[in-house]
Amino acid sequence: MTLNHQEDKPDLKFHRKALQVGEAQSRVMEYAQLLAAEEVPLNQSCGRYLADELITPHPFPAFNRSGMDGYALIAEDTKDCGSDNIVWLKVVDEIPCGAVPSVDITPGTAARIMTGAQVPEGADTVVMFEVTESLEKDGVTYVGIRKPQAAGRNVTPIGQELRTGDLVLPAGKLIGAGDIAALAAMGVHTVKVHRRPKIGIFATGSELLEVDEPLQPGKIRNSNSPMLEALVREAGGDPVMLGAIADDLELARSRVHMALDSCDMVITTGGVSVGDYDIMGDLVREKSGDMLFNKVTMRPGSVTTAAVRGGKLLLALSGNPGACFVGFQLFARPVIARMQGAAHPFLPEWTAVLGTDYSKVNNYTRYVRARLEIRDGVVHAYPAAIDESSVMVTIKDSDCLIIVPPEERGMSAGAKVTVLKLPGEIYEA
Repeated sequence: MTLNHQEDKPDLKFHRKALQVGEAQSRVMEYAQLLAAEEVPLNQSCGRYLADELITPHPFPAFNRSGMDGYALIAEDTKDCGSDNIVWLKVVDEIPCGAVPSVDITPGTAARIMTGAQVPEGADTVVMFEVTESLEKDGVTYVGIRKPQAAGRNVTPIGQELRTGDLVLPAGKLIGAGDIAALAAMGVHTVKVHRRPKIGIFATGSELLEVDEPLQPGKIRNSNSPMLEALVREAGGDPVMLGAIADDLELARSRVHMALDSCDMVITTGGVSVGDYDIMGDLVREKSGDMLFNKVTMRPGSVTTAAVRGGKLLLALSGNPGACFVGFQLFARPVIARMQGAAHPFLPEWTAVLGTDYSKVNNYTRYVRARLEIRDGVVHAYPAAIDESSVMVTIKDSDCLIIVPPEERGMSAGAKVTVLKLPGEIYEA
């Protein structure tokens, strides 16, 4: 039998017992400790997770608000209006936006008002400026109306958007631009959010070069660490880059212990397969009671390993770029999100139409890198042409992972599939 992937080799060395993805996720999520809350300025809260729910302290809008430039008046005064019967009302006030009305409106009177200004007491409608006429008589201004007006027209009533005591934002909400607007409108100038977790990152492998080093025979540049750094930032964490280390068990042990002392979680890449120099597997096995799992029923990344040291998670991902990427999305991302109090830490599941045939067959669930396209209002998913675990370049073109269950013996274009939506935008084809 020919084995195409190192992670497919027999598991005699590490005595692996494969877990289903859901069970493995549950195990790591048990150690996703919610981090302490901190206050940040409103303008620094975007992209953070709200620690406490926001209850509105006052109605919004806080007053009856004009939706037009025009005249505030009593609708009943216009009931007899017609093309041949213009009704003239005395203008008793002018209310620019931000001002407070100086007089109440009584029958036969009106107030000039600007968009967004407070509607005066007594008035129940606002007539557009463009459909009115005006005249001056004995130093008094009058406004003329030719059509009957309905009560409530062009008036946004107090509390229409929010009433006192309404829930504005729930705890665990990822704050975006619209949330910033709501927070600002409620007078929240500092926001309580959960601290960003510090995530230690290092790679193992004597074959690794730094990004700025020239290529050498038998060597590769360390692309996983920069990718993980970006993924951690994208998930809301603060990456702590610890470099790459050679295949040295003592050095790895020291580096891991130091990282766990100063970080909330440590992610490694490489050294978890079954080769003679795969040191992370050896390191995790040293305290087998702390191991959460060292094999998952998934492709790519079945050798993904997780352990706990001092109550903190150590997540060892495959050194293969594709497997490293998928392992992060399934296990690291939700942990980092939950540490920040995310109400929905996992990637969203969508239903899409398979864009092309997919023939690969597996004994494990496969997470296929793919791109999404919207065609005629329907979301289509197109599997990457090359989806091998070791392939790096297709990661950049992927905005979802197609979930292919093990019972599937190939799927045809047009089939409905479940996808995990990765962060980022999709576009109409």
